[in-house]
Amino acid sequence: MSDEQDNNSGESQDKGLRHMGPDHSSPYPVSRLATAFEPVDVSKELAEADSHLNTRVSAKLQVLADQIRSLQEEARKTLEEAQEDHDLHRAKCHFHRKPGHTYHLYEKADGSRYFSMVSPREWGGNHPDTYVNSYVLNQDMSWTPADQVGKAEESREMVAKLLENSGPGSE
Repeated sequence: MSDEQDNNSGESQDKGLRHMGPDHSSPYPVSRLATAFEPVDVSKELAEADSHLNTRVSAKLQVLADQIRSLQEEARKTLEEAQEDHDLHRAKCHFHRKPGHTYHLYEKADGSRYFSMVSPREWGGNHPDTYVNSYVLNQDMSWTPADQVGKAEESREMVAKLLENSGPGSE
């Protein structure tokens, strides 16, 4: 009986030092094949993980900053176009404007602007006011400079073809 007491008392003393549960719940490696964990290795892994995390976050933030700059530039362009369209709609015009038609903008000496259906070429260079530019009124009531109309139509056709080819059953 004294042997059993010695064994039991030995187990109770070792209980605080050894894990007595199943291997999968052990707080330390129990297999001889398991890699040894050293405090230095863990700190190196944490430092490396922090470095990778910082690199990844910095890259994502840079992409977001680039997108924000791009959106700000788009917003600036949109506001400029809206202001130009606003100014063109405020130009004097003594006829009914129809989408799809080309109108010629002239400026008087006092700074006031007006639209005419007569181009500078048709005037033969004898127009009393300064020619500014020619514009086409679009269906959405926005204005496009006449020299850019061909480019705008080409890009619309290209977008239409892309949409047509990417639709269902285009494979």
